[in-house]
Amino acid sequence: MMSSVSIRNVCKNFGPTRIIRGVDVEVSDGEFVVLVGPSGCGKSTLLRMIAGLETISSGELLIGGRKVNDTPPKDRDVAMVFQNYGLYPHMSVSRNMGFALKLRKMAQGEIDGRIANAARILGLESLLDRLPRQLSGGQRQRVAMGRAIVRDPQVFLFDEPLSNLDAKLRVSMRAEIKALHQRLATTTIYVTHDQIEAMTMADRIVVMHDGIVEQIGTPLELYDNPANQFVAGFIGSPAMNFIAGTRTGSTLRDAGGLSWAAPQVSGGDGQAATLGVRPEHLRIAPGGVSAEVVVVEPTGSETMVILNASGTKITALLRERIALRPGEVVPLSYDPALTHLFDAASGARLQ
Repeated sequence: MMSSVSIRNVCKNFGPTRIIRGVDVEVSDGEFVVLVGPSGCGKSTLLRMIAGLETISSGELLIGGRKVNDTPPKDRDVAMVFQNYGLYPHMSVSRNMGFALKLRKMAQGEIDGRIANAARILGLESLLDRLPRQLSGGQRQRVAMGRAIVRDPQVFLFDEPLSNLDAKLRVSMRAEIKALHQRLATTTIYVTHDQIEAMTMADRIVVMHDGIVEQIGTPLELYDNPANQFVAGFIGSPAMNFIAGTRTGSTLRDAGGLSWAAPQVSGGDGQAATLGVRPEHLRIAPGGVSAEVVVVEPTGSETMVILNASGTKITALLRERIALRPGEVVPLSYDPALTHLFDAASGARLQ
């Protein structure tokens, strides 16, 4: 069965306020697509419209080629995993997982078989008789995923499912969800505000901002070729450094009078522009821009250094171990070919 999802010029209004403003996204059969963006960008609202939990103000939504704008949630053949797990506190793990199937009047033997299969996939066999309050956060999230798996839907929808977990557990659950997708190959749409989650899990990422789609692409496409300054600043961790100034040829001169090597783009000498340099592309080497060390943060494998370059705050992520002290002035070097230039007014990347 084809399980593609087509979102065509979809809008959502709450009264006079437009929350989603003409979004177009095509999700292929079996693809893992992540919707990412800051809080309030509309990503969870869009997911809830796919699930049927919010109405669509205008546009078309198709699941498996079938228009579902007015189809009730239970008839859309989607399964949603929520941020807060949504488990029934008085039901055991197995009853929680099988409840939706019971409502469908499925035979008990079939229900038991599906629960056993999902429990095996998720490592829940020893927990089937427990109540949710007897489980850790990670175990509850697995049960919520199991409840979705037993339904064998056309589409999985995940709404920030890992945000309630601690950092270490988030990393391991990320890998589990990715492995689960590789095993089941079910079309998956996943919402998060965490761009690391998006980068590590997605086949393609949809970057949203203020109810519109800024860019769609594979994780590395967005990292290497951001369409604009918003995407450039959102994708990548630590965030890209931005230096505002005036561009002449392949040089950007900032307000403090420093000259920064920039990529060569055609025309527009003297225009206000912003140079984007990723922290991991900076190194301390002769011939660079002078900057004063403000803070040094060693993590073991890398050292993060915050610097002040003539009034501009710069973050550098260094692989090599260098003994740096606050107040020290060092030369910051980088390859201009790895940087990006953005138009100061529109934020669009200059080619």
